[in-house]
Amino acid sequence: TEGTLILALVMLLGRAMVGPLFAQSAWNNVTFTAGEVRDPGRNLPRALLWGCGLVVGLYLLANLAYIVTLPLSGIQSAPQNRVATATMQAILGPRGTILMAIAIMISTFGCNNGLILAGARVYYAMARDNLFFKRVGTLNSVHVPATALITQGIWAALLTLPRTVTTNPQTGAVTYGNVYTQLLEYIVSADLVFYILMVGAVIVMRYKAPQLERPYRTLGYPLVPIIYIVIALLFVLDLAYLAPSTSGIGYLIVLTGIPIYFVWRRSANSD
Repeated sequence: TEGTLILALVMLLGRAMVGPLFAQSAWNNVTFTAGEVRDPGRNLPRALLWGCGLVVGLYLLANLAYIVTLPLSGIQSAPQNRVATATMQAILGPRGTILMAIAIMISTFGCNNGLILAGARVYYAMARDNLFFKRVGTLNSVHVPATALITQGIWAALLTLPRTVTTNPQTGAVTYGNVYTQLLEYIVSADLVFYILMVGAVIVMRYKAPQLERPYRTLGYPLVPIIYIVIALLFVLDLAYLAPSTSGIGYLIVLTGIPIYFVWRRSANSD
């Protein structure tokens, strides 16, 4: 029926949004460094608005270039879903592939620089709040959370190890899943859970702590946060249904953190 077709298309759209959601997933990472930013109440909202606006603009221009340069069939059949590489190859020939590889490497190093800088601050802040090993909440002689950085590196390495394995019942052939694609799916699924909690906390804090200083107020509150939560929740349910083996890893990681949190909190209270 028409309704079933529309539902299927909507669900497939959710699966297709994994890549774009991953590309945008670090939009809030600058807030992790709030403790080291001058006048964070003024500068962090500006950084978020200008940073997100600039990235969205660049992404729109890039997608416009893909659509103008490649036919729809070329976008759909791009080798290993590398549409940007296919676009550069169509414009510059074989040299375009090399130039895109160099550009991707530069972009990756820049992305890692920001993620490593911001991510380690989460471990550091948890330790400072007595919710993680105390040593992780220390700085070295040059005021860098070295232990937190090492901890983050170990965890990042472990995340690359799991991959799905499927066996053909007729031939017995074993097929290993694509690590990159699987990382996208279970990282995005976990990210969405925390985004829902984070945006939901805005509403909760308005009621529980109305006296707190709020240098920035959400435009369209409470409608905008509620719309965000509903859409993100639909993506979570969509991924859980269409990609349970990979998104399930992300949800499992989040769920295992709940009892660990209470154990750490009880330990901190007893101290």
